[in-house]
Amino acid sequence: MRIAALSGWTREQKHVVVASFLGWTLDAFDFFLMVFVLKDIAQEFHTEITDVTFALLLTLAMRPVGAFLFGRAADSWGRRPMLMINVLFYSAIEFASGFAPSLTALLVLRAIYGIAMGGEWGVGASLTMESIPPQARGIVSGLLQSGYPAGYFLASIVYALLFQYIGWRGMFMVGVVPALLVFYIRRSVPESPSWTPRAAGSETIAVLKSHWRLGIYAVVLMTAFNFFSHGTQDLYPTFLQVQHHLSPHAVGLIAVIYNIGAIIGGISFGALSERVGRRAVIVATALVSLAVLPLWAFSTTAFWLAVGAFLMQVLVQGAWGVIPAHLNELSPDAARGTFPGFTYQIGNLIASVNATLQAGIAAHYGGDYAFALAVVAGIVAIVIAILTAFGPEARGVMFGAARGKPQVTAQADPAPAA
Repeated sequence: MRIAALSGWTREQKHVVVASFLGWTLDAFDFFLMVFVLKDIAQEFHTEITDVTFALLLTLAMRPVGAFLFGRAADSWGRRPMLMINVLFYSAIEFASGFAPSLTALLVLRAIYGIAMGGEWGVGASLTMESIPPQARGIVSGLLQSGYPAGYFLASIVYALLFQYIGWRGMFMVGVVPALLVFYIRRSVPESPSWTPRAAGSETIAVLKSHWRLGIYAVVLMTAFNFFSHGTQDLYPTFLQVQHHLSPHAVGLIAVIYNIGAIIGGISFGALSERVGRRAVIVATALVSLAVLPLWAFSTTAFWLAVGAFLMQVLVQGAWGVIPAHLNELSPDAARGTFPGFTYQIGNLIASVNATLQAGIAAHYGGDYAFALAVVAGIVAIVIAILTAFGPEARGVMFGAARGKPQVTAQADPAPAA
């Protein structure tokens, strides 16, 4: 079934998937470099870790701006050119972050970086989902979303192997490497076959307004999803460093292990969603994560922490592996460059308080990061299961088809025709 879904592809379709996967992977790589060095930045600038986590908040908070700007540009001028501009943008800001003379300057740069990061996912996901056969969306969705933990995986390796030699500034400077991806996109990646210049500017706004109920649902769902991912990832290295006093090498190794789990989960459950449905997979992975939570947060040895983290990320990113296909299938045709990425990043904006929230909870309870991580992850897993169970699904809908005949099974509003 899965092999058949990937057979008969053109060379151009394969290039689109590779480019979009690498674009999100390298964007995530640049983002996650910072989560490993929060303590070191705080030490250099003589401040608290909680103050430095504000940089993560700013990055996440600015992502909706990038999603809207780059999304509208992609609807107006094409997915491919906007993807190239976006990759150059986030690479340049990442490199500049290594030269920040103060915490304030670093915070400003990370806010600007958030604009770039926010634009990449929506543009890359729409380009991919519009270019591939409908029956391949599930597995490709999982593959595309696995670029996020793959980026975390690469950041883990860089931290484990190079941090002791290059420091936190050098870590950011390594982040300029993704700029090389632009040469590949320019040479090998075609424009989306579903995109036409008529889906531009004012039409995009009109379409978004006419589907406001679906938009609100998507934002609430993505808020919970972003708390789920960031709540189980962003402060986990700090938790291992501060509460368990593990070395940089050990922290990097555990991060590598749980990101392998995340990649496996994203691809496997994304493919499974093509058989059993998007909602069924999301609900199942969210609920099973509750059983894994004690092992993930409250283990006392490095071995069991690694096992718990591996299993948790299989499930968290298993749920996330469905999202690129799910949001693009729910999206109105004329706003597919904007709708998935914008609703996703608005959810990120609301969830941008996660790192600061969890660090504050931990500080309130005497440095108990385990409790802070567990409370957030447990609550949002339940919320995701409920929202998804009663939400819409449009698995297999044909892009470009008449929007008056959506193939949607829903108890929530399935986006009435514009």
